[in-house]
Amino acid sequence: MHEAKNTARAVVHIGYDGRVHKTFKGPQARERYENEVRVLDFLQKHGCAFVPRIIEKQDDGLYLVTSNCGKLVDHVSDGKKKLIFAELEQYGVRHDDAEVRNITYNTQLGRFCVIDFEFATILEPGYPPSPKMQSNPNRDEWKA
Repeated sequence: MHEAKNTARAVVHIGYDGRVHKTFKGPQARERYENEVRVLDFLQKHGCAFVPRIIEKQDDGLYLVTSNCGKLVDHVSDGKKKLIFAELEQYGVRHDDAEVRNITYNTQLGRFCVIDFEFATILEPGYPPSPKMQSNPNRDEWKA
């Protein structure tokens, strides 16, 4: 495995099989982990094919293994970025960290994909929000 990212919020490794191994750490790690799992489950149930699939999760270790959605992109136009995240909203999820760093390109699918859902919001009316994530007034500070 090689380390793809090591920040104050997470350590990400890419396995030799291509799977993405993410361990959450830092401020609100449990809440961010639980939110990412919740949102990815929601998107899978709604047939969204351009996001990672959960392969394994370990709640005690805040550890998540997902499918690989391709390589990070260096640049996309602002217009294309808006279209990508708008398409995600058609599946009932607002990303809430809609930046190029959360876009990949998957050559097998021939399309851009979206990753990193720890701050995302499920928009479906009546769908229970993640209380700890939605009610925290300092939520935006975690993104820094």
